[in-house]
Parts: sequence; structure tokens; C-alpha cells
Amino acid sequence: MNTQSKSRMPERINVGVSIFIRKGEQSLWENGIFQNCLYLVMLLLRSPRVKSTYLVTGGGDGGPEDAKRFLSDSPVPLIDMETAMSKLDVMIEMSAQLSREWAVKFRERGGKVITMRVGNDYVIDIERMVFNLQHALLISGAPYDEVWTLPEYEVSCKPYYETLFRAPVKLMPHLWSPVVLDREAAKLPNGLKFGYQPGRKRWRVGIFEPNVCMVKTSYIPMLACDAAHRENPDMLERVWAYNTFKLKDHAAFNGFAHSLDYVKHGLGNFEGRFPFAQIVPASVDAVVSHQWENPQNYVYYEALHGGYPLIHNSHLIGDCGYRYHDFDCEEGGRALLRAFAEHDENLESYRATAKKFLHTLDPENEDNVRIYTEAIEAVYAKA
Repeated sequence: MNTQSKSRMPERINVGVSIFIRKGEQSLWENGIFQNCLYLVMLLLRSPRVKSTYLVTGGGDGGPEDAKRFLSDSPVPLIDMETAMSKLDVMIEMSAQLSREWAVKFRERGGKVITMRVGNDYVIDIERMVFNLQHALLISGAPYDEVWTLPEYEVSCKPYYETLFRAPVKLMPHLWSPVVLDREAAKLPNGLKFGYQPGRKRWRVGIFEPNVCMVKTSYIPMLACDAAHRENPDMLERVWAYNTFKLKDHAAFNGFAHSLDYVKHGLGNFEGRFPFAQIVPASVDAVVSHQWENPQNYVYYEALHGGYPLIHNSHLIGDCGYRYHDFDCEEGGRALLRAFAEHDENLESYRATAKKFLHTLDPENEDNVRIYTEAIEAVYAKA
């Protein structure tokens, strides 16, 4: 680490990205943040100002062996917090939260600390306090040189972070690559292939909202499917609502679900959580989604990468998919009907539009590498 000056940036720096490791099995498919860590280190490997990049294990009760199993395909080495203290110039807090003591000592040695916030912390924190759930973000008092977050959180979280962390907030490009998805798809059994298959007379719809926070739930997609089903009872073969297995016996959810026509007609299924690439080849033709202040989602990118019709309400994925607005279930139903009528005929152009958009997310895209590199340089310049 450069300890001669706290303001001058070395010609090339060592950067770490924190990742939470616990004992037992973990998966890159558990939540988006683990993939975020992977895509960020992929980008940093391309930066001309970065000498070495590391994933820094911490935060959980897992050890090196747990980390190796979880991150066997990591493109960068894994180091612990103690090694990171002496080896790194910049630490990017992402999956594992840094302690105040570590961050203070690291900055005293000349290091820079950036926290990258990739969840809707404002909503999550409020829900967990109001409903007495296990905490998420801890206000540890750790000092940050800058806060990075995503364009999707400009309205709900950017002012929250500025005041909470007392540090400048910068909106950074969302990153995604098909590398994890393609790796999972390669494990599919013979006869199954990831990618939309045209020609089906009825569609099997998948709803993949996690249902752990109000920003992404199955309610609007289920209502949109019902609206479409009422208009055209011959369109749906099945509606799979994933991540609802724990909800299906809840009285309110059960009553809601059984008020829907497609459920009454025996077309509804309620399932657990599975990797996208494992599920869609055998069971899903189209994806219906909904978000509230969370319009950048990996499931969108995965669906688009496979050419699957995506019915969505996001304003941050360009001209991709079949968009409806806000909470308009009826418009969502019409978007699903339009997709059913048009998708096979327009599949080639749909794929081309998706490919062009997905390139803007690529961690190895030169524009993204430049933006992140310049953001690190700006942190040093501010000092």
C-alpha cells in the first residue's frame, strides 16, 4: 500500500471487493449481490490503473474452504481481511460490510474505502425495523471516501446514502455478463437447451420475483396473467410463481391467489427458488415481472439473453421486452397478450435489440471500464 501520500494515486493500484462467506453451501444464484461482486472484479481486471484485483472474504463464519467451494471459478484470488489491510490501496465494500475499526485503520494507512450499494437499502431497512426483522444494513460509523450505487436507486436511496454515510454518492453503471448463466446452462441434461423455442400454442409463464421485500413481488405479475387469461382463456398453459412456496399457506396470499381465474381453472403453480437457467428450458416460455423503484434486475437480463419474451415495467432496459407502466395490471395483461401475438414473428429483431442493450452492461465493455476507472481516480483527486 502507498503510505507516502493520502492524496496522490499510485500509477497502478491493488483493489479488493468484499464478499460474505458463511459455513456450508452457498451459490452465486442466492441473490444478485454475489454476481455483482464477480462482475465488478471482471471489470477491474480490465482497468489500466489496476495492478491486482482480489475478492476479500469476510463478514460471515465461513473459512477458506467454504470460500473455495463457493468461488471455485473466481477469476481473481481470494484473500482475508488481514491480508487486505497490508496489500490493498482501495477496498470496495459490497457483499461483506466492513467494521469501523478496520476501515479507520485502512484509511490511516493511506487506503481508500468505497461502499457499493446494490440493493434498495432504504426500503429494506424500513421494512426490517417496522416489522422487527433481522437487520440488513448496519450503521457502523465506518468512514467512506465515496458511495457508489446504481441508477435504479437515484430516487429512493441516493439522498438516503448521502445523509446516512455523510459521503458523496455517485451513480455507476449496472454490470452483467452471461458468464454465470452460460455456465449453469451448460449443466442442463440432454434434450434441454437454454433459449426461447417458438411455436407453442399455449405459453407457460414464469414469475421470478423474490417476495422478500415489497420492491419485487409476484402480486402484479399474477394479476397481469389473470387479466390476460380473462381476455384469452386459450393462451396460458401454466403460470409458475417461483419464490412463493413459503407464501402459499399464508391466509392473505392464499385468498388472493384463489381469487384469480387462472388459479381457479387449475393453471397456477407455486414453487420455491431455483436458478433461472435450470427452470426455464423445461417449464417457461415467457417471463412476467414487476418492480417498484428497482428497475435493473438480473432476471431481466437473463430472459433477454435467452430471447424469452419479458413483460416488465422497467424504464432502464431501453426498448427491450414488452413494457407496461407502474402498477397497471390491465396494461400488463395487454403486454402479455401482445407478446403472445407478436413474439415468434419478431424473434430475430427482439434478439438483436436485446443483444445491443446487454452489451452496454458488459463488465469488459470499454465504456464501463473507463467510467469505473475514472471514478476511482476521482476519489483520489478529491483527497
